[in-house]
Amino acid sequence: MPERRKSTGSAHVLEGDCLERVPDAVARAGGSFDLVYVDPPFNAGGTRGAREGKGHRVRGTPAYDDSWGGLTAFLSMLEPRLQAMRDGMAERGSLWLHLDFRAVHDAKVAADRVFGRESFRGEIVWVPGNGARRVRGPSVTHQTILVYARGREMIWNADDPSLREPFASTSLRMHFRTEDENGRLYRERVIAGKRYRYYADEGRRLGSVWTDCPAMNANTPLTRETTGYPTQKPQTLLDRIVRAASFEGSRVLDPMCGSGTTLVAARALGRHAVGIDRSPLACRIARDRVERT
Repeated sequence: MPERRKSTGSAHVLEGDCLERVPDAVARAGGSFDLVYVDPPFNAGGTRGAREGKGHRVRGTPAYDDSWGGLTAFLSMLEPRLQAMRDGMAERGSLWLHLDFRAVHDAKVAADRVFGRESFRGEIVWVPGNGARRVRGPSVTHQTILVYARGREMIWNADDPSLREPFASTSLRMHFRTEDENGRLYRERVIAGKRYRYYADEGRRLGSVWTDCPAMNANTPLTRETTGYPTQKPQTLLDRIVRAASFEGSRVLDPMCGSGTTLVAARALGRHAVGIDRSPLACRIARDRVERT
């Protein structure tokens, strides 16, 4: 049997509003998208600026404006764009909507209207690792990614190593005492009359709380990954999402692509990615970053 050739990924950036440009992205990619990851503004208020290189602020045009005049206006912006994203998705595609406490609960209601509540597949609680700040109540130290399927089934690579984590040390000590012919430790369980074998070195399936993708990797000038773009997400986070919800050769869309992390991760994994952003600064940073990596 001939050896399978590794797919070569690609990445493109389109400037403009995803409300109008998703069809252009589909045309550029050559078909509908298996994965849509979107990290919109969080309705946090104010204007976000970017930093150039090791910390100097970019003069002139801000990165983006996060003032919407209230939650209702923010949701009025978001919902039709979610519809445009859905229209650009393949039948087995999934949407990953990344927000925080300010709007995620209300955004879920909007996404339920667009996709149908039955299309909700779960949520990822991402812990950036920045620490707590509030002194008058509990600090919110996580962000939430809502996952929706376009059709009845979504691509989910459950056995990908990126969706595994080590077994707890107590579990390893108590249960993994048997070796196979290759010296690998395992345990076996019989459930409903069927025997299952679990190997210690494979780890357990990763749950919905992700604590091992620190934001600092993307937000400190001490790392090569940093672009200076505000709210840049770490590549480890996007690498896991791309691995989980797409195949080699799949099409991946980031309709509010910011600094281009999704594009970099997808291309490195042999996917064909398209990013859209209405910020000229974001498009420049994303294009430069794609060309460098």
